[in-house]
Amino acid sequence: MLFAYETERLLLKIIKPDQADAVLDFYMRDKELFEKFEPDRMPNFYTRQFQRQMLLFEYNMAVQGTLFRFYVYEKEHPERIIGTICVHHITRGFSEQCEVGYKFSSAYHHRGYATESLRFIMDLVFRDLKLHRAMAWALPDNTASIRLLERVGFVYEGICHDYMMLNQKWRDHAQFCICLLYTSPSPRDRSL
Repeated sequence: MLFAYETERLLLKIIKPDQADAVLDFYMRDKELFEKFEPDRMPNFYTRQFQRQMLLFEYNMAVQGTLFRFYVYEKEHPERIIGTICVHHITRGFSEQCEVGYKFSSAYHHRGYATESLRFIMDLVFRDLKLHRAMAWALPDNTASIRLLERVGFVYEGICHDYMMLNQKWRDHAQFCICLLYTSPSPRDRSL
């Protein structure tokens, strides 16, 4: 897998620690939005040093092939992060699967960027990583995220009760998957 890709309108890149300020800006712009859907932050999460450490960790994991976090940029504005998509918990052997997560700045919602990015990443998951199955979770009332997953071809599998702690409360999540056996059309055959 490469560390930088282009889609029709976007750039997707795995970045290094020297981009910590841009990542911190991305998180700060939509702090309240992101915190509604993600586990409680570490006390120093909103610092340059923490983001540098995370970027170094993510870069090293990408080199090892165990986690790939792509930061998303508009081609017309390649200096500003608008979103991120992460392929993580990659399991080899009997299951050949991964988990996928994503988030996009609210200023860039409803432009098709998340759909364009996620379709592209799913193609990489099946074609380049040669995985068989990918999973994603969404809060049951997060209709925007659920619609995105369904648009890309994910199938609803059920509710995972008390799946994740958000704001110090265990929350149920809807589980979705996309699998080469029953997903049609195959992500491999999708044109972007």
